[in-house]
Amino acid sequence: MSPAVRSGTVARRTKETNIHVTLRLDGRGKAAVSTGIPFLDHMLELFATHGLVDLTVKAKGDLDVDQHHTVEDLGLALGSALDTALGKRDRIVRFASLTVPMDECLVTVAVDLGGRPGFAYDLKPAERTVGEFDTTLMPHFLESFARTGRLTLHVLQLRTGNPHHLLEATMKGLGRVVDAAAQRDARRRGVPSSKGTL
Repeated sequence: MSPAVRSGTVARRTKETNIHVTLRLDGRGKAAVSTGIPFLDHMLELFATHGLVDLTVKAKGDLDVDQHHTVEDLGLALGSALDTALGKRDRIVRFASLTVPMDECLVTVAVDLGGRPGFAYDLKPAERTVGEFDTTLMPHFLESFARTGRLTLHVLQLRTGNPHHLLEATMKGLGRVVDAAAQRDARRRGVPSSKGTL
């Protein structure tokens, strides 16, 4: 019998944004992303490709004001879609970490899908903008993702360099660790916790 498809679809509409996200775990890394922020599209495509997550994102926001509302609400919607896809989180591996080189940059990404939101981040991009993307919004995006995804996420900068490379290593790593932590362990029964619940 084939395992159940693990997917989540979230629509988030406010006076500032209109966002629709569909996320499917155990996919092929297909991405169809349109946020109005080309560099953010690129980052989400990396997340999907390297995490083997099938991802569709359509986002329209008040970019004439700035990028903040779009980036924050997208993080919230993406996290909610992941939370739905994980379901009861039974039999998942739960923890994963990876150190990712991107040319001169080196970043460690670690995740716990145990149901408790937490976030720590110490990247220090040398420039405020990459393309048109405001790099100061990346921690806000990731924190929003961690909050609604009900996961703990740590992003550590081991070696800095070009800010594009730094953020690219982060999103590649995020895709890989979410995929690894979400995998089902055939040996396990129930949720991965000594408490018996997450």
